[in-house]
Amino acid sequence: MESKSTLTVKALCKSFGSLKAVDDVSLHLENGEILGLIGPNGSGKTTLINIVTRMLHKDSGHVVIDNHDISEMHAYQIPGCGLVRTYQTIRLFKNLTCLENAMMGALGVGFHRGKATRLAEELLEELGLDDKADLLARGLTFRDQRLLEIARALSARPKFLLLDEPAAGLNELESGELLSLLKPLPEKKNIGILIVDHDMRLIMNLCNRLHVLNYGKTIAEGLPEDVRHDPEVIKAYLGSAAA
Repeated sequence: MESKSTLTVKALCKSFGSLKAVDDVSLHLENGEILGLIGPNGSGKTTLINIVTRMLHKDSGHVVIDNHDISEMHAYQIPGCGLVRTYQTIRLFKNLTCLENAMMGALGVGFHRGKATRLAEELLEELGLDDKADLLARGLTFRDQRLLEIARALSARPKFLLLDEPAAGLNELESGELLSLLKPLPEKKNIGILIVDHDMRLIMNLCNRLHVLNYGKTIAEGLPEDVRHDPEVIKAYLGSAAA
């Protein structure tokens, strides 16, 4: 049986002037599960991911992977600790091929080119992009660019994958396809996934647990069905139709 890895966020805080963007937020994620991070626009979700991945400096708090505090590390070191992410705004190398983009995650954590190529080819096949391996990223559809970002992240062989609005811009059919692709990944890859998204159909069907932010603070956490009926979550985010 493979060992459990844990990503722990402890009392993270980040302010921009008088605005508390992330206010004493704590959460945990284990490999083998999917945690949904939800909340209204401006509630601090992407800011939290940026702090965890060291794209932003925290004011206080800690980020720990398997008892190893990564809070003061540089952003370029974070993937080597087993933590990778995708972006709300797609960030591919548009003039490289699909295969070359998928290899970048593996090359970035030190895999040699042959190994990186094999990992990338396997992932493109798993995500249904193998027939596009030689196409330039700029020629891919929006859906395929989203999937390619996930392939690139997974090629780093992470312990934890943070997905920032992977369903943004996808239609209902494409969102359903994304659900089918993401659902088996924790068990298949022995990873933990934290996902931010506003597609509640995706979130409710995908996640084992939910963590809800509003104005930078945690207002609820727990099983999707429990969170869905939480009065504070309904008032702040879901609306009465969710009840």
